[in-house]
Parts: sequence; C-alpha cells; structure tokens
Amino acid sequence: MSQDSATATEAARKLTGRRRREVVAVLLFSGGPIFESSIPLSVFGIDRQDAGVPRYRLLVCGGEDGPLRTTGGLELTTPYGLEAISRAGTVVVPAWRSITSPPPAEALDALRRAHEEGARIVGLCTGAFVLAAAGLLDGRPATTHWMYAPTLAKRYPSVHVDPRELFVDDGDVLTSAGTAAGIDLCLHIVRTDHGTEAAGALARRLVVPPRRSGGQERYLDRSLPEEIGSDPLAEVVAWALEHLHEQFDVETLAARAYMSRRTFDRRFRSLTGSAPLQWLITQRVLQAQRLLETSDYSVDEVAGRCGFRSPVALRGHFRRQLGSSPAAYRAAYRARRPQGVAESSATVLETVVPSQASPSGRRSAPMGSSAPVSVSASAGSSEHSLPVPDAYAPGRPALPGQRSAP
Repeated sequence: MSQDSATATEAARKLTGRRRREVVAVLLFSGGPIFESSIPLSVFGIDRQDAGVPRYRLLVCGGEDGPLRTTGGLELTTPYGLEAISRAGTVVVPAWRSITSPPPAEALDALRRAHEEGARIVGLCTGAFVLAAAGLLDGRPATTHWMYAPTLAKRYPSVHVDPRELFVDDGDVLTSAGTAAGIDLCLHIVRTDHGTEAAGALARRLVVPPRRSGGQERYLDRSLPEEIGSDPLAEVVAWALEHLHEQFDVETLAARAYMSRRTFDRRFRSLTGSAPLQWLITQRVLQAQRLLETSDYSVDEVAGRCGFRSPVALRGHFRRQLGSSPAAYRAAYRARRPQGVAESSATVLETVVPSQASPSGRRSAPMGSSAPVSVSASAGSSEHSLPVPDAYAPGRPALPGQRSAP
C-alpha cells in the first residue's frame, strides 16, 4: 500500500537546498550484483511518458572509486560521484557486495546528509545493510532477503527486522527483500508519487504484476547463516525442526536451552530476527506446505504430522500466513505443477533430517536527461558474496504481506 497524499506532501516539503523530488540517485558499489543494480535504472532511468509514466531524472553515482566490477566480470563506469547525491530527492542503494564488510565512510556520510535534508532513502535487498550502517534504520521497521535477515537483526539490534515482508515503507526510509522484491518496491514508489494508473502502466511495460500480494514466507528455507549456526542455541533450533511432528511449545524449547522464557525469547530474537512462537508457527506451516505439495496426506493428517493440535489450528495459521486454505493451496499448486514431477513427501520428509534452522536501497549534467552508464567486460571473472536468488516462484499462489507506512 502507498503512503497517503498528506504524508507524501509533507515529505516533499522537507527537501532542502538543491534537492528535487523527481531526481533519483542510484548508488552503486563494486561487487554488487548486476540484477539488483539494474532494477532502479530500468524503473527510473527510461523515458516512458508515451505510456503515461511520469519521467524521473536519474543520476547514477559511484559509491567509491571506479571502475566498479559486477556480476560476470563486467566493469561499470558511473557518470557521477557521491557529490551528485546532493541534488536527489530519492536515493536508492540497490545492493551491497558483502554483509560482512563495512561500506565506505564517505558513502555513509552522503546518505546521512541526504536523509537529514529530506531525501527519501531506499535500500533494495542487502542495500539495507548500508542503510543500517549509516544509522538510518535505528528504531525503524525494515526487511531484507530472508537469508540475511537474521544477520541484519543480530548486527543491528535496534533495527526491527521483519523477514516476512516483500518490502517495508516507513515513510522516508524504505527497504525491500531480495531481487524481484526490488521491482515491487520501485513500483510502489511510482505508485506513491504518481498514482495507481502510472504504476500500472509501468508494470505493463516491464511485464510484471503491478502489485504483487505476498510475503517472503513461501521462499523461506530451513538453513541458518553459518555464523548463526555456530551459536549454542542452534542445537535447540535443530531439535525443534527434527520434532515438528510432535506437539511442544516455546516453554519446551526454553527448558531445553536451560533458560527462562524471557531470556530465551530475547536470545532467540537476537539469533533469528523473529519471536520464537512466530518462528515455530512459521516452521510448522512450511512443513505443511511441503506435505501438501508432495504428498497425498489428508489435511487432517498433515496437521498431525506438523505438530498442530487440530486441523482447525492448521487452517487458521495457514490462512493467516499464506492467504489460502490448505486444500486450496494444494489444488493451486497441483494445477500449475508440470506433469510427471511428483515425488513422495513421506519418503523425503521422514528420511532427511535438517541440521539447522531458519527464521519464519558533483559532476553536473543537464537535468533534463539521464546520463548513461558505461559498461565494459573484464578479462577475468570475479567472485561475489551475494547470490542472485529468483524471487518469482512459478506454481505458487499469491500471498498477502507487504507493509507500508500508514
């Protein structure tokens, strides 16, 4: 959902100095994946006024000295440096090259200054780590790719990380989940600025849904990042995953960890970025999804094999998390699944025991045109710490779940 017009007008009035609302600066770094980097360039950098999409003015800025190396050994030369950010009303950080390394101090200073002067700051995928390092997410809700959400929550405990959302709009600071969720957030920005019709026209040009209902729950995996998997509490998490078919509660997990419920809740949240009860329910629903997709168990049997006290409890949690009943979910999945790829869930789920667990975005140029980005291929290829996951999962029903400021 988009902000209301009053909020947008108030944000526009906050812009100071030379900043203009229609000017979008995209901040690129060496080592960033090219898919995420190209998303804001495609949304804000191409003139589509013939299709009814209002024009933005794009400034592509290097967050550090170039040339910038990206996916496949390509090298980018940006037309602007950090000084150009002083003209932007929106600053987008598409991705950060590594969740374990600190961003350049000069880039963080530029982001803080832009935010202080009223610019809207956007972090796509791991770009949230750059915003967090700049202190712009302190005390705020935010999201990132579900695989990195626990690390973001652990490294920046003052950030309210929600790994379930496709994107979070907190007014002047916005974040999104991985890869394709960046498209969702950019379309949301267009919708906020220019309305539903403009966003729909742009979505048709991009051949994507204008408003993708759903969260990250359907993409969650069971594995934890390695740095979290080494935590002593991970043993309790692993036990929980091995015994999802049993009926136990958070008090049982706290007892196995030899902690009080309050201490366990605090430690668990710092470890996974999620409250333990919500995590446990999410894992049971994920287990139910797998059984519904790959087995012929009845809904009642699925409920029992996932630790729910009754089929009614399964249906309630399933609908709240996925926006569908278990039966409708199975029917939709099977209707879209290619024939001949069925497998036995009973065999897979009862013989494979997971070992770890997972939690439930100045060199001046004419302002009337966007300067191009120079791209060249490098002789060698580079390794990147950030994978490029596919956020669109064919054969999955739409799910509820993006979050925005009231």
